[in-house]
Amino acid sequence: MKRQLLLLMTALAVLTLSCNKDKASERFTLLTSHTWTSDSLLADGADASGPGQILEKFKGDVRFNEDGTGTFGQYTGTWAFADNEVNLAIDSPDLPFTLTTHIVELKATSLKVTFTYPGVTLIDVRMTFRPK
Repeated sequence: MKRQLLLLMTALAVLTLSCNKDKASERFTLLTSHTWTSDSLLADGADASGPGQILEKFKGDVRFNEDGTGTFGQYTGTWAFADNEVNLAIDSPDLPFTLTTHIVELKATSLKVTFTYPGVTLIDVRMTFRPK
């Protein structure tokens, strides 16, 4: 009887640990739960989403798929959390470098990220998105 109880407890412990390991984080679920659409795309505080501007190709819909792929405006590529889900790294063959953004806000109603773009001078970028 003691042996059966010990085996049952061991099996429950293994099951509990494996279930917790597979559970997605709240941030992962928020990011991947729906399509986001651009709300504002600012460079040094000014709109930079117009034709020929540096954020033009980020305008539109953004989708973070659960498998780590996604679409980011006109870009397609991969994404991953970095630094304990504080930053978001986006990689695309159409981008000159991996874009690492700082997540300022991630809620069901809002996604706000910032990063510094290394142009001729450093440009402070802020992109905000809302669920579609």
